[in-house]
Amino acid sequence: MADDSGATKRVDEASPVEMRDPALRTEVRRATIWLGLACLIALAIVLVQPLLLIFAAVVFASLLDGGVRLLGRVLPISRGWRLLIVVVLVLVFMIGTFVLTGVQVTEQVTQLRSTLELQANRFTGYLASQGLMPGVSDVSGIAKQALGSVGRVTSWVGTAIGALTSLFMILVLGLFIAMDPGTYARGVQWMVPTDLRDEFARTMVTMGETMRRLLAGRLLGMAVEGVATGIALAIGGVPMAMLLGIIAGILAFIPNIGAIVTGVLMVAVGFSAGVDTGYWAIGTYFVVQTIDGYVIVPMVAKRTVDLPPALTLGAQILASALFGILGLALADPMTAMLKTALERRSDREDEKAAG
Repeated sequence: MADDSGATKRVDEASPVEMRDPALRTEVRRATIWLGLACLIALAIVLVQPLLLIFAAVVFASLLDGGVRLLGRVLPISRGWRLLIVVVLVLVFMIGTFVLTGVQVTEQVTQLRSTLELQANRFTGYLASQGLMPGVSDVSGIAKQALGSVGRVTSWVGTAIGALTSLFMILVLGLFIAMDPGTYARGVQWMVPTDLRDEFARTMVTMGETMRRLLAGRLLGMAVEGVATGIALAIGGVPMAMLLGIIAGILAFIPNIGAIVTGVLMVAVGFSAGVDTGYWAIGTYFVVQTIDGYVIVPMVAKRTVDLPPALTLGAQILASALFGILGLALADPMTAMLKTALERRSDREDEKAAG
């Protein structure tokens, strides 16, 4: 505004774009926070595959760290040397197993595929003859349509190259984390507000202990179930007993669903060699699963992490639907970490209330 002499007067009132109103500032701040959360959720959805790979690497690093800590009880040497010993032992075990059983397992894999296809065709043919399901040709069309509708979130694990590349990245990243976990832990703490870092550090320590106990229990269960299944099937004359034992041991890492898949494979292969062999496979499955479910799992859960079966199965269903095979394999560690964080928060609230 100018006066009669043409000089411009000073304007003291707020401009239309200036926020001096405290209420307006509060609302803008809230809107910014919600917008940031929305962007963060969208970014997590887009980057779900790399995030799963990083979490899988953390799980592998926890496994190596558990071996390093266990070895430290008997070998008073530096952490780097103990980690080297653990890695060498793992490599020797994997290479030795592949060299000793590689040819036989390779042959059995091809035989297993043919056997499963034959048994599946027989089963679907029987159901179709009883009018319980569509014909074989219709079943094939339905299966192709179902497989073709899998979302892009899980399609990246469908190729062998993608799976091998992902596995290599998990192993390398996990090894780097296991070499110096303190550095990465401090880096994560720097992203937390200063007044919350002490509690966050204690929560991370508790989560690390939970992860190591969970993986130790899983490894014990895998070893017991794989060896027991292989020996029992070999005694009963079930074909491909060694391969079925290896599959049972690997799938034991995924409770509930892994046991179901193992049982289906065992029964299908058993009945391919005869009725008596099929009944032996059924008996072996129930005996091994009964011992594992009522003896081994409770003992391991008491010393490691006790996850309710319904919670575990529900988490596996959700993780497999959202993230595919890798999500299914990582459902238990994710559930255990979330359970630990919630328990730690509850304990902190109780401490505040008591204080």
